[in-house]
Amino acid sequence: MTKPEQERIELLQGTLDLLILQTLLWGPQHGYGISQVIRTHSGEVLQVDTGSLYPALHRLQKQKWIASEWKVTENNQRAKFYRLTAAGRRQLASERSRWAQLSGAIAAVLNPKKSGGEA
Repeated sequence: MTKPEQERIELLQGTLDLLILQTLLWGPQHGYGISQVIRTHSGEVLQVDTGSLYPALHRLQKQKWIASEWKVTENNQRAKFYRLTAAGRRQLASERSRWAQLSGAIAAVLNPKKSGGEA
């Protein structure tokens, strides 16, 4: 296993959906563009493989949280562009709330407040 593979961070189940929805909040994007935005905004830490990205996009589309249409890219290539739907905006708000709760709970376990006889 190479060093980048060892340092690769696996996303929690459902986290990729949250990241895709958030990316599309900033505007319509094609699949490769979505993966690049996630990579760039994460400081090159998160890299989404096509084997994970496209099944997630199809799942989100089936849920009607995103919609797609074929367009021509800036490089004159035909690509499917995805956009957030109204239902997707509501789902994003819900997912962000759950993420805040989860990350807060993890932080509490990693940095417990000392009181009484606790460690």
